[in-house]
Amino acid sequence: MSQLKKLAGQTAVYGISSILGRTVNFLLIPIYTGYLTKDDVGAYTALYGYMALFNIIFTYGMETTYFRYATGKGLDPQKVFAQIQSLLITTSISLGAIIYLSAPTLASWLNYEGQEHLFKWIAWVLAIDAILVIPYAKLRKENRAFQFALTKLGNILINVGLNIFFIVFCYHVWKGDWLANLSPFIGKIYNPEWGVEYIFLSNLVANAAMIPVLFWLTKKFRFGFNREFLKPMWHYAFPLLFMGLAGVINETFSRTTFEYILPEGFYEGLTAREVTGIFGANFKLAILMNLIIQAFKYAAEPFFFNQAADKNSPELFAKVMHVFVIFCSVLMIAVSVNLDLLGNIFLRGDGYALGNYIVPVLLLGYLMLGIYFNLSIWFKLTDQTKYSFYITVIGALVTIVVLFTLVPKLGLMGGALSTLCCYTVMTIICYYIGQKHFPIPYQTGKAVFYLLFAFALSYLGFFWNWGNSLIQFIGRNSLVFVFVLVVLWIEKNEVRQLLLSLRKK
Repeated sequence: MSQLKKLAGQTAVYGISSILGRTVNFLLIPIYTGYLTKDDVGAYTALYGYMALFNIIFTYGMETTYFRYATGKGLDPQKVFAQIQSLLITTSISLGAIIYLSAPTLASWLNYEGQEHLFKWIAWVLAIDAILVIPYAKLRKENRAFQFALTKLGNILINVGLNIFFIVFCYHVWKGDWLANLSPFIGKIYNPEWGVEYIFLSNLVANAAMIPVLFWLTKKFRFGFNREFLKPMWHYAFPLLFMGLAGVINETFSRTTFEYILPEGFYEGLTAREVTGIFGANFKLAILMNLIIQAFKYAAEPFFFNQAADKNSPELFAKVMHVFVIFCSVLMIAVSVNLDLLGNIFLRGDGYALGNYIVPVLLLGYLMLGIYFNLSIWFKLTDQTKYSFYITVIGALVTIVVLFTLVPKLGLMGGALSTLCCYTVMTIICYYIGQKHFPIPYQTGKAVFYLLFAFALSYLGFFWNWGNSLIQFIGRNSLVFVFVLVVLWIEKNEVRQLLLSLRKK
């Protein structure tokens, strides 16, 4: 129980930075949907999807590799940090330069003629992101959660502040709505023809601002390579590259390719890129699940490695999984039954409600991603990361097949189902192989029941029209309590033991 409390505490700290930061970032959605065209929102959706894919290529599994070799191999942690950081600096700058020089070609291929500057900025955003990955990981390994949280929040606040400055403030000053005397000055730095450009420019400036901060916090870095020292790390990391690609391909491939797969005219009066904007905006409504998973991942990865040597670790890992499934199932229902309110608040433009019905599917897909992350610890701890390659290939094939089969027939729902199907297949495969190599006593039957029951309640609440808005709000949210009561009844023995232990203390 004390170890679970420790994990919960660390998850809370990381979660505060992640959730608060992403919440502030989440507030940009009504700005994007209110001030930018659907075409710009579609471009933002697709290009950030490509960036997520390239982020994995730029870091190629070295974050997890750092945790493994800095904690469980008897090596000098500072040397591991210096070697991996040196390698990432070199490869990140090299890959960034390739994308920078290829910007005109990429703009032409992806139908962004005249916007080559976007791809140049993307090149350096990717390079800086990769260079900062290991310093952030070092803070996590050393349990410096507060410093990690502050730097993450600083980056997000700068990014959000610049977005609001360019997209909202400069726009209104330029039009003469606000502070008309500043209009001549703003006219020199503001281009009214730019929309999505300001999103990427803000990101680049915010990332660059973190370089001196992170390098100062981690200190004692000396650039250098030792090929023999890095060789086993590379062999460990290479399969993780494909594991990372699987998650990103599933999460972003649908958004990056959606406009090219969806037949023109599928949705009357909307272009394929505009529908991609609607698709991406509704993906954002499922972000709350992703926030919880990201916060959990920050805390759980070093936690799992540190607890691996304990003989009772399988039972501990099973308890972590069980609590995770229950908590995220409650969150899935709570978001799904309030989608009409969330949509009205955050999706300000016309037509975005068209995609609300896919959000419960996306929430369940993200939940399966979290379960997969829990399960994948077995091949990280047993150094059998080759299995991530096999699972990745299968997951990627599922994503591609579902996308090309269902998007032309089901449109937005086809894209959402690609997310759910890929993560579900990967989770099932990872579970069955993992139980043979690193048996963990997961409560599989209960977990499957909770997931199906929560998913059913989610759609029941989403589609059930109660008439009066107040009664509808109360009625839909009562489904959350129905789920909690069912869980308490099924888990009554565990709850009783927990209450007894609390009384004794």
